Amino acid sequence: IQKRWRGYYVRKYTHNYYALKKYLEALSVNNEIVRKELNEYAEMKEKEKKRKELEKKEKEKDRQARKMHYLLSTEQVAGIYNSPFRKSPDPMELLLRKSKPLSHRKQPAKSPLTRVLCDPSHSAGSLTFPTAEPLPPIGTQKPQGPFRDTAEVLRQRYKPLEPTLRVATSINSLEKAREEIKREEWRNRIHDNEFLPFSSYHKNEKYDPSIHRSGKYGQETYGIKHFREVQPKKWVANK
Repeated sequence: IQKRWRGYYVRKYTHNYYALKKYLEALSVNNEIVRKELNEYAEMKEKEKKRKELEKKEKEKDRQARKMHYLLSTEQVAGIYNSPFRKSPDPMELLLRKSKPLSHRKQPAKSPLTRVLCDPSHSAGSLTFPTAEPLPPIGTQKPQGPFRDTAEVLRQRYKPLEPTLRVATSINSLEKAREEIKREEWRNRIHDNEFLPFSSYHKNEKYDPSIHRSGKYGQETYGIKHFREVQPKKWVANK
């Protein structure tokens, strides 16, 4: 019974013949689609390769035409591609007419500094800048004669730069100092008198009259004694 049941269960659920047949059919259809797409991709790549080869050949022909532009026909003499025995000119002749002559490459101009450095007539002492390559190391054995110590020579050779005040100062130091002063004035307070909004704090202070209300010729009366000039003589009526 177990043998029969296991065989039935495997045939029904594990190794289903109809499900396997359906899967194989779907797999064959999928394979056909993939093969078709691969063939289209291969054809596209082949066309692109041919197009690039044609463009390369056209560029080479154009370059050859520019290079051999001196073989173009003139009004008096026919060129080698424009034979009088031909009914129509050669395609190379037509290409020569369309193309421009190939210009010569300009040699880069040498800078005067390079010319001075390469000229052996200029002595090495006339150059004021140090060489880029470092000096070879000095041997540890002291040479015979009245020479200074090696450490002292190296200390003098590699001592740090000590520029003068004129060299160390920036060319825009004055403008920078003025800008810094302006920023300090803008950042600091205008006055140090703190504002205390209490009536008893300012009662002992003397009143400072306004500039517009007091002057050399006395205080203005407008706004204090009257606000509009009144001239009764010019009235039409009594009121």
